[in-house]
Amino acid sequence: MAVGDFMVLITEVILYEIVNGYFPFSIFNHTPFCRWNLVVHFISIDCSVWLTVAFTFDRFTAICHQSLRTKYCTEKTAAVVIMVMCSLSVLQNAPFYFIYEPREIIDNIQWSCYVKSTFYTLSIWVVFLWMETVLTTIFPFVLILLLNSLTIRHIIVANRVRSGLRANKQAEKHTDAEMENRRKSIILLLAISGSFILLWMVIFIYYIHVQFTDTQFLEASYNDPFTIMEQTGYMLRCLSCCTNTIIYAVSQKKFREEVKNIVKAPFILITNAIK
Repeated sequence: MAVGDFMVLITEVILYEIVNGYFPFSIFNHTPFCRWNLVVHFISIDCSVWLTVAFTFDRFTAICHQSLRTKYCTEKTAAVVIMVMCSLSVLQNAPFYFIYEPREIIDNIQWSCYVKSTFYTLSIWVVFLWMETVLTTIFPFVLILLLNSLTIRHIIVANRVRSGLRANKQAEKHTDAEMENRRKSIILLLAISGSFILLWMVIFIYYIHVQFTDTQFLEASYNDPFTIMEQTGYMLRCLSCCTNTIIYAVSQKKFREEVKNIVKAPFILITNAIK
């Protein structure tokens, strides 16, 4: 998930926004490169979204279905899920390469990208846009809300039962580590669901708006209110990728340990080489 979020930041913030804003006539702004960058960008977004859904389902299975936990919550299953979701993301977003045309041509060189007008009129592209809207925003919203709601409900019910049992044993004055872990789980799930939905809401509304109006993506006029809305949605979507990584890093002890190992690895190699 961290890699998927990081790829979104590289492709959108660095290779698209910064390049367009500060290096408009660099090689990175040629139309062929721009097309490939946008395709990789949309693939990264899908991976980020659906790996968040997979993480939510993994937590749901681990907490609510103990009988499936040992079979599903394994490294092998995680590897298969990651591979399948990334492969499907590539297939789903490959058509994006064909929807762009050069924004301008200078000395027979194609510069930047602009969505073709036929993208909004041809039936096949209209269906594709609806499919993209449903699979990238609506469906993940519903799944994350549903799974986290069921998980939180299960934790609350289990806490009530545990509190009753501890009260019968007159041990309520002692700290309950299990109850504390469950409380942290609820906070984590609410943080993931809340940040994901809030930060994706603007771009979700804009996608729906494009479906029913003559508004187009990537308009050049930044005085247009819907262009401002679109760019704000992209900014918040990038922020969502940042907050996801922060949430995982802060809350997951094993994640923090792996990051520390990555940072220490070069120094360990150097030290071993010197010895």
